[in-house]
Amino acid sequence: MIKTDILIIGAGPTGLFTVFEAGLLKLKCHLIDALPQPGGQCSELYPKKPIYDIPGLPDILAGDLTQNLLEQGKQFEPGFTLGERAETLEKQEDGSFIVTTNKGTRHHAPIVAIAGGLGSFEPRKPLIDNIAYYEDLGVDYFIKDPEVYRNKKVVISGGGDSALDWSIILADIASEVTLVHRRNEFRGALDSVEKVQELKLLGKINLVTPAEVTALHGTKRLEGVTIAHEDEQILHEADHFIPLFGLSPKLGPIGDWGFEIEKNAIKVDTFDYQTNIPGVYAIGDVNIYPGKLKLILCGFHEATLMCQSAYQIINPGKRYVLKYTTVSGIDGFDGTRKEAPKAVVQAIL
Repeated sequence: MIKTDILIIGAGPTGLFTVFEAGLLKLKCHLIDALPQPGGQCSELYPKKPIYDIPGLPDILAGDLTQNLLEQGKQFEPGFTLGERAETLEKQEDGSFIVTTNKGTRHHAPIVAIAGGLGSFEPRKPLIDNIAYYEDLGVDYFIKDPEVYRNKKVVISGGGDSALDWSIILADIASEVTLVHRRNEFRGALDSVEKVQELKLLGKINLVTPAEVTALHGTKRLEGVTIAHEDEQILHEADHFIPLFGLSPKLGPIGDWGFEIEKNAIKVDTFDYQTNIPGVYAIGDVNIYPGKLKLILCGFHEATLMCQSAYQIINPGKRYVLKYTTVSGIDGFDGTRKEAPKAVVQAIL
């Protein structure tokens, strides 16, 4: 039996940042994740994709963000159960919980924080008859390493942020980038749409709208695609076809634990992001509430408030006074102390 103060289900960015916030409160964390390594989607789906909305970081690769979060939390010595899926949640008479994985590993904690992102996910695949044949032979649903596409002819389908962002990134890597969308309007960020239009004018992106890819061609691997554009059927050479239509999220076993579910997400109280089961919280993309934004930075905020609430449950009646790390420093579990720079302290005083 693995015992901890806060059991975190999901080792993506929100789960990893929870380790740090809990550590400041002297609370120990253990994380469970079905993936074989920490980082969630940032590690598994797009480790080389830049992220632009992390405060204080103009841009950072998703994989590097994961490494930084691991380094930030390392001083608090979190435990990990990786490559195992949380299967059952059992509430004990004392109000604590036992969570058992699909491999039988049991975890005991007074607090459970579900930070499972979108849950388990499957790419939404276009309805093209022979698409399964070309999977891993030119058809990719995720981009892990942009260098795979260097000097290649790439066709991307989609109208959201992922399709726009990867078209922009690959414009400087691939020999040819063609972005196909079934509408003239895009769903992504306005600045990304403007950047794609700019790259189109510079001849660095072929933009085909309204249109869709309807067929794939090639003998041993992908060699071309058919693009239906208005009344034309265009045969277009391609080394890679990347349909980016988003993910179909599934909560998996967590959806059977008795939570209030709305739109395949867990409803929470925004006071502390607690679910309808006292002592169980949901933070990050896995939760839903009025005005919810699925952003990493929002998950960080939710994790911070959740840890404050968890502290009160674990330490009933004990008052915690919030201290800024610029003044108090960071006390590690090993007894060492990282002091705030004297100049900072003096400036505050």
